Amino acid sequence: MSVLDRRALNRALLARQLLLQRHDMPVADAVEHLVGLQAQEPLEPYVGLWSRLAGFQPSALVELLLSRRAVRTLLMRRTLHLVTARDCVALRPVHQAMLVSRMWSTLRRALPGVDLDELTKLGRPLFEQRPRMLTEAARAIADRWPGVEPRSLGDALSTLLPLVQVPPRGVWGERGAAYNTTIETWLGRPLEPTSPATVDALVLRYLAAYGPAATADLRAWSGLSGLRESVHRLRPSLRTFRDERGRELLDVPDGALPDPQTPAPPRFLPAFDNAVLGYDDRSRVIDAEHRGLSVTGARFLLVDGRVSGTWAVTVDDGAATLRITPLRALTTDERDAVLTEGDSLLAMFEPEPRNPNTVSITDV
Repeated sequence: MSVLDRRALNRALLARQLLLQRHDMPVADAVEHLVGLQAQEPLEPYVGLWSRLAGFQPSALVELLLSRRAVRTLLMRRTLHLVTARDCVALRPVHQAMLVSRMWSTLRRALPGVDLDELTKLGRPLFEQRPRMLTEAARAIADRWPGVEPRSLGDALSTLLPLVQVPPRGVWGERGAAYNTTIETWLGRPLEPTSPATVDALVLRYLAAYGPAATADLRAWSGLSGLRESVHRLRPSLRTFRDERGRELLDVPDGALPDPQTPAPPRFLPAFDNAVLGYDDRSRVIDAEHRGLSVTGARFLLVDGRVSGTWAVTVDDGAATLRITPLRALTTDERDAVLTEGDSLLAMFEPEPRNPNTVSITDV
């Protein structure tokens, strides 16, 4: 069985995550290829798509959201993800049991005496009537459970009911509170029934966009348990490798495996990008000493394919400023490439600046 070292896995990740080169493809196709983009912070997917797609303009994603062809809903790891409408109705049922289990393990002590079925029954018509904030809906039924905080009831409702957050939240250039309605109401179609075939398809899509990967990586990305049966069904059609730790890695037969020496341009990743979070073993893209940053909301800079810095943008007085904090010393060529990429990124944040946009790199 072939062994893939960390650099080989890194280049495979970059290629499959559309980060080795920018791709000329529709936004909806990219979102589906990636099996969604994490969207806890509502505007982060715009940077993720900008770094992956040639000529990406925020208006392209805005149009998908306003036309209800893309939505934000709880999915993998009980986190909000931007997905296409087609994936939303197919994938939410696959994840529903996991979502409820994780919610209950977190909120059980905060929901004494609350019957989840009754809470679901009381909450559903409120969100079907019109989009509401979670706490607004919770307050409308809070008298049923005196002493339970509406915030906890609302958090539970976000999981028990298949909800989407509606625009203007998530629309580039706009601000909006998190108003929710049911998937069925917003999209005008029912959720699809789940089946072993649906789970198998999800596993194959993960491997196509993130592989080669171990089963532990698949579980870490999805949050799902009970995937052993799916892997068993699919195994005859998969190819296998090992990593330097000796873990078995599964892969689709036609997954890209670029030459490990393929140059990798700098890329700016948004907070919580699944290119980093989509693994149990993240060593292919981030050093162990920096792994903790991946769950703090840090925005990462990739240099030579690996997390090599963090970044932040501010827009003030008609200009955008990008501040980069390296995690290691950058060579002169690397700095020049990062500055060029940074200048291009700022054109999305402030396309017509009244004052010059600026990029700065902090000294290590």
